[in-house]
Amino acid sequence: MSGFLFGRSRARVRLRLLALVLGLLGVQLGTQLVAPAYACGCGAMVPDERQRVRVDREESVVRWDGRQEQIVMRLTVSGDARRAAWIMPVPHRATVRLGDPGLFEELADATAPVHRDRHYFWPRHGDWPFVEDGDLAGAPPSAEGAAPGVGVVGRQRLGPFDVARLTATDPDALDGWLRENGFTFPDRLREALRPYVRMRWEYVAVRLAPETTAGAPTDTASGTPSSPAPDTASGAPSGTPSPAAGPSGTGSALTGALDPLHLTFAAEEPVYPMRLSRLAATPQSLGLYVLADHRMEPRSRIGGERPQVTFAGRIWTADAGPLARLAQGTPYLTALAQEFPEPSRISGDHELTRAATDTPYQEVVYEDRLLTVAGVPAWLLTVGGALTAAGAVAVLAIRSRRRPRPGRPVETPGA
Repeated sequence: MSGFLFGRSRARVRLRLLALVLGLLGVQLGTQLVAPAYACGCGAMVPDERQRVRVDREESVVRWDGRQEQIVMRLTVSGDARRAAWIMPVPHRATVRLGDPGLFEELADATAPVHRDRHYFWPRHGDWPFVEDGDLAGAPPSAEGAAPGVGVVGRQRLGPFDVARLTATDPDALDGWLRENGFTFPDRLREALRPYVRMRWEYVAVRLAPETTAGAPTDTASGTPSSPAPDTASGAPSGTPSPAAGPSGTGSALTGALDPLHLTFAAEEPVYPMRLSRLAATPQSLGLYVLADHRMEPRSRIGGERPQVTFAGRIWTADAGPLARLAQGTPYLTALAQEFPEPSRISGDHELTRAATDTPYQEVVYEDRLLTVAGVPAWLLTVGGALTAAGAVAVLAIRSRRRPRPGRPVETPGA
C-alpha cells in the first residue's frame, strides 16, 4: 500500500513539474511574440506595442567628399505593425529628403558579379549517362515644444515619414520628448543613446505610417506647414507615398520596400552609425556602399565578423541616372558586407578610412559546363574515337592471324 501511495506521489510531482515547464515555456513564447524587433543596422526601429516589424533588407549608401557626408538608406520591412518609429544619430546637423529608389537598382547592376563559364571534361551527376529520373537540370540557386535638454531643429512630412530633427544634452529628456510626441522606444534605448549625448551628436527620429492629410506636422524651424523638398541630388520626385507604407487612410501594415531617405550632414571623417544595432534580438547583416575618392574600408570589426569587400573600383556611367549624379566627384565605389551573429557585441560605429591601395575587385561566379564539340560531349567523341581505333586495331590483328602463311618448299629425297 505504501508503495502504491509513493508511486502516486511521484506521479503528482512529475505532473506539477511538467505543468511548470509548460507554463514557463508559454510565458517565454508569449514574450517573444509580442516583443518588438529592434532590427536595423543604421539605427533602432520599434513598432507599436504588441505588434511586430522586421527589417528584411537594409541597403545604405555613404558618400563622402572630404567635407560632407550623405547617407541614402532604403528599408524593406514585414510584419503586422501599422506604425513604427526609427531613430538614427548623426554627428552634425542633418537635412533630410526623399531619395530615388532607382539608385539601388543601378548600384546592384554596377556591382553585380561577372559570370564566366568553366568547362569540365568527364560527365558529372546530372549529365548523361548519369541522369536519373526526377533530376531537374538547371535548378535555380538557392513640431511640438521641446522639453529642457532637447532642441527641435525641424519637423517635416516626407511621404510616409514624419521626420523630426533633434538635439539633446540629456538622454532622459530626449526619451521623454520622443514618448510625448509619439516616437515610442524601449527603455533600454535611453542607455544606448548616452554615448551620442556625451559626444553631442544630433538625431533624426522618424515615424513610419500611412500618409494622411490631416494634422500634418509643421517645420518648427520656420513655423509653416512642411512640404517635402525635391531630391536635388537624385532628381526624384518627392512627397509621393510608397505603396509599401500602406495606402492613405487604410491603416494597412507596413510591408515591402519603403521610400529611401537621403540624409546630408558635415563630417570630418566618414562614419556609419551602428551602435544602436546592439539592441537587436536577432543576427544582423550589413550591406554598405561607399562612394569616395578612393577605396574605403572600416577601421575595425566593431564586434562583427570580418567585413568582406564584394566590389571595388571606379564606376563609369554613360547616363545621367541617380548613381551618376551621386557619384559625381566621388567616383570610387566600395561595396562591403558584414555579419553580426551577436548584435550585443557591437561596440561602436563604423569609422571608414582609405584603404592601402585602390586595387579593384569584382566577384566572379563560375558556371561549370560540360565541354562539348558541336553539341556533342567531348568525352563521348574522345572515348568513341578511342574505342573505334581500338576496334580497328583488333580487327586487323584478327585478320592477320587468319591469313594463311606461305608454306615452305617440300624437299624430295635424292633430289
